[in-house]
Amino acid sequence: MSEPTNPQRSMPRWIPRAVVLFWLGWIVSLLFRWTFDKLYNLLILLLVSLFLSLAIEPGVNKLAARGWRRGTATITILLVVLFAMLGFLIAIGTLVAQQVADVLANSEDYVSRTVNFVNDQFNTEIDAAEVIADINDPNGQVQRYIRDQSGTAVNVSVAALGGLLQTFSVLLFTFYLVADGPKLRRAICSRLPADRQRIVLDTWELATSKTGGYLYSRLLLALVSAVFHWIVFTALGVTAPVALALWVGLVSQFLPVVGTYLAGVLPVLLALLDGSPRQAVGVVIAVLVYQQIENYALAPRVTAKTMELHPALSFGAALAGAATLGVVGAILALPAAAMFQAIGSEYGRRHPVIDSPLTEVRAASSGSRRRPSGKQPTNE
Repeated sequence: MSEPTNPQRSMPRWIPRAVVLFWLGWIVSLLFRWTFDKLYNLLILLLVSLFLSLAIEPGVNKLAARGWRRGTATITILLVVLFAMLGFLIAIGTLVAQQVADVLANSEDYVSRTVNFVNDQFNTEIDAAEVIADINDPNGQVQRYIRDQSGTAVNVSVAALGGLLQTFSVLLFTFYLVADGPKLRRAICSRLPADRQRIVLDTWELATSKTGGYLYSRLLLALVSAVFHWIVFTALGVTAPVALALWVGLVSQFLPVVGTYLAGVLPVLLALLDGSPRQAVGVVIAVLVYQQIENYALAPRVTAKTMELHPALSFGAALAGAATLGVVGAILALPAAAMFQAIGSEYGRRHPVIDSPLTEVRAASSGSRRRPSGKQPTNE
């Protein structure tokens, strides 16, 4: 007997659709990636503008409440921010240029002192005259490297013009986001029901107040730090005390955890270049002492009315921002973390915490212990 033949099976209807959807998804993903790559710089500018608008809007709202037009108030605050940034960059740029010129003019003296220091500390026998001759040799590696960098000035100039254009673009976007803020929020809310509108407006107000408050508290602490270090640097006789004080104040406040120590490297290095180890030791002591004063006396009072960002959270946010968006991401990570921490702490249900040694927190001002949040105070 012959075996029965199986009828020919037809292709399931879903397979052609799946193939078409797969290739359409692949094409759409390529188009999205291509579009994102082309618009990456624009998206970064918009992100910077958004956080800058959140930072200055509380100030604009206060001026508007006093009768100022929103456009005038926004331009005024933006100009203050712009001139402050330019002043800081000019001060630091002038300091760096002066030090570079001094090093070039007295290169032989610096080389001799460095070689003598190395010989004394490590028992070496390096000849300073030979090192200087190698540096001045037209066919040596140092002079060849200097000649190879002759075209760097053009690249730096082009980069500076690009940075200036990006700065004005950020200021323009920020102006429209803040000056036309009510119109923008009204347009968004017009697409939502009443209950959703309230959530959007409350979240926007919370993000604005907390982000602005966090940045203002950082700026206030930076100002106090700059004044303190300016007084100390002036007393020690450190070169360019105003510029170095501004550098220490800003870097220490806007780089989490390690910012204070990184900020102190520049004045210590300049003190050593001036040949004054005493000044360098004084700078190190001043930076460490002020850090303790700020941690235990100033920061809790300044941030009591705004928001304190946990050091671990700020450090992790800065690392994540730097890994994602580079330097811009590291700078924006702190206000972003502050904003999301505020939003997360505002919404959600809270429960009483049970009495346990693992949840008992000591008061910051004294050795007494706080009552656990789940235990109500009793009248004695």
